[in-house]
Amino acid sequence: MTTIPQPLAPLRVLIIGAGFAGLGLAILLQRAGIHNYLILEKADEVGGTWRDNSYPGAACDIHSHLYSFSFAPKNDWSRKFAPQSEILAYQRQLADEHGLRPHIRFGVEVVEAAFDEAAGVWQVTSDSGELFTAQALVSACGQLNRPAYPQLSGIEKFSGEVFHSARWNHAYDLSGKRVAVIGTGASAIQFVPQIASQVAQLHLFQRSAAYVIAKPDRPYKAWELAVMRRFPAVQKLDRLLKYIQHESRALAFSVFPSVMKVMRLEFQRHLRRGIGNPELRKKLDPDYPLGCKRILISNDYYPALARPNVEVISDPIREVTERGVITADGQEREVDAIIYGTGFAATGFLAPMRISGRAGQTLDEVWQAGAEAYLGISVSGFPNLFLLYGPNTNLGHNSILYMLESQFAYVLGCLRALDQGLRYLDLKPEVQQRFNHKLQHRIRHTVWAQGCTSWYQTADGKNTNNWPGFTLTYRHHTRHPEFVDYECIR
Repeated sequence: MTTIPQPLAPLRVLIIGAGFAGLGLAILLQRAGIHNYLILEKADEVGGTWRDNSYPGAACDIHSHLYSFSFAPKNDWSRKFAPQSEILAYQRQLADEHGLRPHIRFGVEVVEAAFDEAAGVWQVTSDSGELFTAQALVSACGQLNRPAYPQLSGIEKFSGEVFHSARWNHAYDLSGKRVAVIGTGASAIQFVPQIASQVAQLHLFQRSAAYVIAKPDRPYKAWELAVMRRFPAVQKLDRLLKYIQHESRALAFSVFPSVMKVMRLEFQRHLRRGIGNPELRKKLDPDYPLGCKRILISNDYYPALARPNVEVISDPIREVTERGVITADGQEREVDAIIYGTGFAATGFLAPMRISGRAGQTLDEVWQAGAEAYLGISVSGFPNLFLLYGPNTNLGHNSILYMLESQFAYVLGCLRALDQGLRYLDLKPEVQQRFNHKLQHRIRHTVWAQGCTSWYQTADGKNTNNWPGFTLTYRHHTRHPEFVDYECIR
């Protein structure tokens, strides 16, 4: 006889994911007096993308003073741009110092969640069949959690080592190896310079060139760290100035895309300084407008590509053999290892989880034309479901932690409303439609709509990832929920 798993007592809040979003919301839940919550994390430690991306050279491309929560500041970053190890240590510190670990279940992956309309609760099923119930369900999975793998003909035949940058094999020694790196995105521009001096030969397969500009990075001096420890207001001031500096860039991304043409001169100077070979320089000069894809920052990427043991290949890959990679021109390059620097399946959001709302409709069904949500947080037909770092809340100019703090305030406002005897809050469909119609209209006038394809877009070209404006505007919209936007069901 099959035993049907019985759900635990209903939780106030169930959070999926223990990265920045899940940890930050948990801290504020506790400060709001909400302790009946649980975080389900499929891995064995906190950290999210900063736990997974431990490849050599991994670091943030936002100033470190903007990369901590305002309610849990860190004033001892070692560098202007924090390395992965320090960011992960900060997240572990958050979990430890705020007593979050007793509220986290590690090694539990959510496979399905269904809303029980009569009871007003979410029934959440794990990969082991365990059942959880909660009044509110929060997705804190983010946009960069599932590695994207290219479809390469013959890859199953390859006899060497293969791994993705987000699943770096630290046990594999690259010294003296012939290595193929596929992809030239944000991860590759960080790890390629780190491994180029170790390997015998590095073949970098580039589908399209990236814009790489100088990175204004350096270690903080001892006296600077001492001043910030002694006078925390100094770091707060620096954080504010950096925020204003970054926020001003939204003018170029979203308001006056033509400004990017002027900024392209800075890129060309950086390219000329790093690459002396005119033929290689031509390969590395993008054929689309600056900002249309993610702008990357590095001081050592171009010098690494100029090394004699590094080859940049722009011909498409035809197939992979047992010994190497064959390009469209028929040339085979024998390699010992293949490393994917191909980023993430960013437009899938909650995939591969099956999320069912009212009347049994699934997110996959309602998102067939591309994911969308009101303010990136609420989806009509899915009551009491709140997304953190959801559709159209990614940034090209500022810190995502600022966006997360805006979302925390909005979610907490919704939770307070549920405390007033409501069974559930369901966003009105016309509110979502009106919001996303305006949002997509704005996106059509941004630099991201200037004629390139990127991970910001679905296969059909819909931008489901980026916020087309200022983070300050987003903060204004999310300062508190407007309950006229919701069906408030008792």
